[in-house]
Amino acid sequence: MISTLGHVAPDVLHDLAVRNGVCVRPVLSRLTDTTTGEQLVVPIPCGSTQERQCPPCADRARKLRMQQCREGWHRDDEIPGTDDDPAEEVPAASDDADEDTDTDDETPADVEESGRRVRSTRRRQDAPDLPKVPMDNRTVGTTFTAPNGRAYRPSMFLTLTLPSYGKVGPDGTPLDPSSYDYHRAAMDALHFPKLVDRFWQNLRRCAGYKVQYFATVEAQRRLAPHLHAAVRGVIPRQTVKDVAAATYHQLWSPQCTEPVYVGDDLPRWDELAGGYTDPLNGAPLPTWEQALDAIDADPAATPAHVVKLGRQLDYQGIIADAEDKVGKAIGYLTKYLAKSIADTYGDDDSITTAQAIHLDRLHREVRWLPCSPSCSNWLRFGVQPKDAEPGMRPGWCPSKAHDRHHLGLGGRRVLVSRQWTGKTLADHRADRAEVVRQTLAAAGVDMPDTDRYAATAQLEDGSPRFIWSPVDRANDDDLPTWHGVLTRGINERIRWRTEYEQAKQRAANAPPADTRSATDTTNDTAAPAA
Repeated sequence: MISTLGHVAPDVLHDLAVRNGVCVRPVLSRLTDTTTGEQLVVPIPCGSTQERQCPPCADRARKLRMQQCREGWHRDDEIPGTDDDPAEEVPAASDDADEDTDTDDETPADVEESGRRVRSTRRRQDAPDLPKVPMDNRTVGTTFTAPNGRAYRPSMFLTLTLPSYGKVGPDGTPLDPSSYDYHRAAMDALHFPKLVDRFWQNLRRCAGYKVQYFATVEAQRRLAPHLHAAVRGVIPRQTVKDVAAATYHQLWSPQCTEPVYVGDDLPRWDELAGGYTDPLNGAPLPTWEQALDAIDADPAATPAHVVKLGRQLDYQGIIADAEDKVGKAIGYLTKYLAKSIADTYGDDDSITTAQAIHLDRLHREVRWLPCSPSCSNWLRFGVQPKDAEPGMRPGWCPSKAHDRHHLGLGGRRVLVSRQWTGKTLADHRADRAEVVRQTLAAAGVDMPDTDRYAATAQLEDGSPRFIWSPVDRANDDDLPTWHGVLTRGINERIRWRTEYEQAKQRAANAPPADTRSATDTTNDTAAPAA
């Protein structure tokens, strides 16, 4: 236990917190009990998924995803209550929700995000046609029977990549930077999630059942995104290859190849015009809707960009009984979830000069390209962004897709279909806590009720009993120091871990009848978070 917090240096305390799984960036919140009037300042884990920000929270998030992946991969029964749900998936949204999901709607191949502008559904001439087979209302894979009578239901592990932008060396940097297509690499990264959505739509139509998946996005050595996916059920290898070869996403938008405005001569906001105008002649820039109308009116219009998958595809069959192979695949799937895209080359001490140059060049391209219809970078190309407002400036879009850590991938790094487990991350987190509670209870140790201060707790008149509010650092004089919060958290963590390990030991030595539920633990189960 740490008793002399004043004598512990900040870097040492930080390392101790990381070693014991205590959040190093706790968020302080004030809890008020309206019944007793008691007030407490409670440190809440930051919940970051990035190791560079908070290693303990990132590690907990990664282990939670491992549990989610394992629970749904070889599921052999349907999730109750979802058989007749026509809208199985919902579109992937922001980076702040718990789940990333995709859409399985029967949408045309070319539908613009803004205003549902529908164009011809005729496939591109350079993309092969795909058959559409009858759809079974199931999410589990086919069962096969071996000659010895044993039944098994295999699943798949897939890896999808993007095409080449130029030859690269073993360190991931271009052999000829002058010919490397950075523009296409950046555009592909910005729109990679839409391409992945389209792949799952096509795969379901060709597989004949509601394919379920747990997928992660990470960077290759060249910093291009690629996808690893655990897929429930098995689909013929050639079918998967055909689907990958035929999958594409077209971006119907104004051109974003040649900038119209560069340097300091940028469009300016005009209050009278209610929009942005040319800096030289004051002419209003076309609005987003006007720019799309011009594309619709042009019979010779072509997409501003087309994203396709690369030819490199890895396909592995996985059987549930092969525990070593399953565990290795799950570890590989989640290995880099706590790392940012820019962390592919390691920290600043390990990155080479060539890698730093390559990273900087790709980041420059990503920073100035539009990420969405509302991106301020459209001003650079002579078009007002959707829902334009004063203060927008090219190169300063707030989306994370433009920053150095994400390099075009502003969305979530984990993509999970809704019927993978039928649970939210909160449900999986509660399952892990229940395993710990049962282990402690079997040994006679009471675990604090995690809902004892829930904001949903109500008094008889329906008003909330507990009120959570942010602290006022400028005026609150009773706030604990960072040293104090971490010291208490480390001490509690050590105590909890000791109690948990002792409880497991006592449960292991107890008669079998007393340990049946308590020893039913899952992989990587940890003690409660501080």
